[in-house]
Amino acid sequence: MRILGIDPGIGRMGWGVIEMQSATLRQSLGREFKVQSCGCFETEPNSPTPGRLLKIYRFISKLMDEYKPDALSIEELFFNTNAKTAFVVGQSRGVVLLAAEEHGLQIGIYTPLQVKIAMTGYGRAEKRQVGQMVKTLLRLSVVPKPDDTTDALAIALTHAFSAKILNLKR
Repeated sequence: MRILGIDPGIGRMGWGVIEMQSATLRQSLGREFKVQSCGCFETEPNSPTPGRLLKIYRFISKLMDEYKPDALSIEELFFNTNAKTAFVVGQSRGVVLLAAEEHGLQIGIYTPLQVKIAMTGYGRAEKRQVGQMVKTLLRLSVVPKPDDTTDALAIALTHAFSAKILNLKR
């Protein structure tokens, strides 16, 4: 299974494509996953929102065409204080979900709490702890930068763990 993980944003959107190899529960989790590619897509600050959304849509569609993921895993919108930022991030998230639906992908949506629990077993884990687990599980030499990229890979891994559990229940 190939999973595209997305940490949504309008200015910076982290993304990562991982491949989950078929495995049994007895196998080490670190041997099951491989990073196909990852990065952070950025749009021009202070440029009109519709143009930024179009660039995000085209970029995501190109990623889906190139890597042909089976699933999209994206973080649920979370905001604490700035409603204006939440609305524009929600619009960015919407174009990503639209592209995933157009490409016929399975879609998994996870809260930051679910991602932290999946990565560390602790819902109040710090970004540093999540980054170290991403590095370990994907056998990377360093924690990916920027944090948006690390978060996208963590979101993809969260879906991989969920997909594995769902497949075992069948």
